[in-house]
Amino acid sequence: MTDPTFDPTRRRPKRSLVELLTGLPEQVQSLVQREIELVKTELVEKLKALGVGAGLLLGAVVVLLFFVGVLLTLAIIGLSYVMPDWAAALVVAGVLLIVAVILGLIGYRILKRGIPPLPTEAIDSIQKDINAVKGTGRRGPS
Repeated sequence: MTDPTFDPTRRRPKRSLVELLTGLPEQVQSLVQREIELVKTELVEKLKALGVGAGLLLGAVVVLLFFVGVLLTLAIIGLSYVMPDWAAALVVAGVLLIVAVILGLIGYRILKRGIPPLPTEAIDSIQKDINAVKGTGRRGPS
């Protein structure tokens, strides 16, 4: 954005050092305020984009769930040609249950590794640093 009163060909009168120094806090304050406004504007734009993107992704997930439902129905209908309808639905439900149990067990094991959520290695390293500063504990690399 350009200042309409700005004329690059117009010469400004020279200001003294005292005038420059007395105007400096005002200019710094103005610069900081403009930078803060720029940050606010940029954050608002990015948060809006994040919100719209997240909403569209959520919509895609919902449509994908419907798609999976249709595929499961198709599997039941396909199996119903070789067995009774109730048996086909039972087979598909059993496969889904097995997949859910396997995913749940894998997730539980991974989750169990992260509990408690404390940075134990960093705490040990800090404790070693404190002991080194105090002059206690083992010396040398561990």
